[in-house]
Amino acid sequence: MSRLHASLLLSSALILGSVSAHAALPDEATLYKNPQCGCCDAYARHLEELGVEVTIVDDVELGDIKQQAGVPYGLGSCHTIEMGEYWIEGHVPMEAVQALFEQQPDIDGIGLAGMPIGTPGMPGPQEAPYNVYAFTDQEDAPFMTLAP
Repeated sequence: MSRLHASLLLSSALILGSVSAHAALPDEATLYKNPQCGCCDAYARHLEELGVEVTIVDDVELGDIKQQAGVPYGLGSCHTIEMGEYWIEGHVPMEAVQALFEQQPDIDGIGLAGMPIGTPGMPGPQEAPYNVYAFTDQEDAPFMTLAP
């Protein structure tokens, strides 16, 4: 096999790998938020840039949505997303969202408490590790840590 042939084969594999990572995301999502929260709209735009059609719902009681989703008490954020078979709580970085849909674990969803700087929708550089948690029935467990 020629060096050019091998390079083209490797390049094709890398491109297909990157496409399949994005292909793992569902086509649609519903984002529940407070009507005044602009950072939630920015997160929705970020998902849309990845090809996800986002419906924004800002006229519901967020506490009820979080309870329905199974988000653990005290680990909430400003928005909750229903996406495929999972819930995503807060400004979870896309690396973790893509890992969720690639791995498809038997959980209700993943979350990132608060509104950390440097996450999608929250401008600025990442200042500390993001401790993304998995949750089921209001119980949490570590999912992944994303270092700065």
